[in-house]
Amino acid sequence: MQSCESSGDSADDPLSRGLRRRGQPRVVVIGAGLAGLAAAKALLEQGFTDVTVLEASSRIGGRVQSVKLGHATFELGATWIHGSHGNPIYHLAEANGLLEETTDGERSVGRISRYSKNGVACYLTNRGRRIPKDVVEEFSDLYNEVYNLTQEFFRHGKPVNAESQNSVGVFTREEVRNRIRDDPDDPEATKRLKLAMIQQYLKVESCESSSHSIDEVSLSAFGEWTEIPGAHHIIPSGFMRVVELLAEGIPAHIIQLGKPVRCVHWDQASARPRGPEIEPRGEGDHNHNTGEGGQGGEEPLGGGRDEDEQWPVVVECEDCEVIPADHVIVTVSLGVLKRQHASFFRPGLPVEKVAAIHRLGIGTTDKIFLEFEEPFWGPECNSLQFVWEDEAESRTLTYPPELWYRKICGFDVLYPPERYGHVLSGWICGEEALVMEKCDDEAVAEICTEMLRQFTGNPNIPKPRRILRSAWGSDPYFRGSYSYTQVGSSGADVEKLAKPLPYTESSKAAVSGGVLMSAPSSLTCSMDGGFWGQTCSLLAFLAPPPSLPCLPTQPMQVLFSGEATHRKYYSTTHGALLSGQREAARLIEMYRDLFQQGT
Repeated sequence: MQSCESSGDSADDPLSRGLRRRGQPRVVVIGAGLAGLAAAKALLEQGFTDVTVLEASSRIGGRVQSVKLGHATFELGATWIHGSHGNPIYHLAEANGLLEETTDGERSVGRISRYSKNGVACYLTNRGRRIPKDVVEEFSDLYNEVYNLTQEFFRHGKPVNAESQNSVGVFTREEVRNRIRDDPDDPEATKRLKLAMIQQYLKVESCESSSHSIDEVSLSAFGEWTEIPGAHHIIPSGFMRVVELLAEGIPAHIIQLGKPVRCVHWDQASARPRGPEIEPRGEGDHNHNTGEGGQGGEEPLGGGRDEDEQWPVVVECEDCEVIPADHVIVTVSLGVLKRQHASFFRPGLPVEKVAAIHRLGIGTTDKIFLEFEEPFWGPECNSLQFVWEDEAESRTLTYPPELWYRKICGFDVLYPPERYGHVLSGWICGEEALVMEKCDDEAVAEICTEMLRQFTGNPNIPKPRRILRSAWGSDPYFRGSYSYTQVGSSGADVEKLAKPLPYTESSKAAVSGGVLMSAPSSLTCSMDGGFWGQTCSLLAFLAPPPSLPCLPTQPMQVLFSGEATHRKYYSTTHGALLSGQREAARLIEMYRDLFQQGT
């Protein structure tokens, strides 16, 4: 295939050419979560005026979802601001008064977030016994010692031995197990309890990492995730207030809700000669539906450009609208990329980016909120943790579908009761969470009630008056909660995922046999009535023959952001926000000189 050389003459530079003819680059942001909103806001603040945000669902916020029931707000998604020192989410919340009603008890400390730092965790067994406080404290100290060892492999370059299988779970389980068995002071009964507690702690770790099992989390990469110093903070009015603050600076017409994207067609201008094209709707319509004259006239792809100019990227929406652009910032979750990357990008993604998507992990962590008329737990109790005594010798965190409830690691008490009422928040993750999502509310409430009766030894606990739960794994727009470094992956894979396309070292990516994509010559969208009962014509996008010239490659056509693309802060809201700002900064830097020159 003919190599396309980009001319050093500014007259042939795609950036100069586009700005000279239209004055503004067009940027499409896919996703209105924290990453997408942060990117759009940063671009607008720096003078970009042709920005569109496409959100597949009917709401903004992504994996932030606050639900108001009565006077209380419950978080189905992100709950805590993790750390305060230098955390942009914390500073945004604090500057806007969102933490004024946060009580001191809600500023939990320690590695595992709690709704309240006051009180104690009650460890209960399936035989209805409470594990003595001194046993819990001894085990917790031992476990934390071993946990600290898991950080050393990355931070100090410590080699991983074969026995650990490079797994955080395998290493931790065996190290803690050996230390318990080697303790000459504990009687056998105490050792059995502590051995059973290993599995409970590892279930908590699995929920924290949003993996199916902590056994799947890479030991050699585990220490790269960076914790921001400071307490974990809850926002009483809801985490959505942070989302709304970001959205306040974005004009309403820029964000389009209920606008799922089918495919991002990139590298068009350099990959083929000018020919038949996907016809977009009017250039004005892709940003808003004002109905004002002169804003929505139909024109062919490349409207607003010279006749011989091609848009480098075209975003094809599920409703058959086609939006041409200079740049697209993709903020969809790693779960969506795993499921849909092959059909979501044309041409396909480079091999190394696809490999990174497969190697990195994302799982489902769900919450189950149960509201009771009266508390059956004591005022000193901040959580009920479930320890199955028959799991003392277990080496797996996987259960058959009918035993999905065994993956529930426990229930936290929401604090303060004056705000929330008498509510427990249960945690479940992995494949078992997906099974739970398929059950109806009545079945989940019944099973949770039976577990609470069994572990507390109180057969009179009533069923909850109300249940609320998340379903991140089965949601087609998320396919999981947040990412982790899976065994076999590393921070380098996060960097590969975040790398913009096309790669600067080559103007061609994912080319096979001269064919850049295979697509049907037409795609029919069957939708009821009117404008949408149409056939969207699609080009097969074949590479140009060698005798035809190629246009210079537009850089940074497709950029990637979202929590999974932040090497240090993956899995967090601040990681998502910072990744959106990072990608916006790339474009701001790219166009800075051209903006300053005037167009």
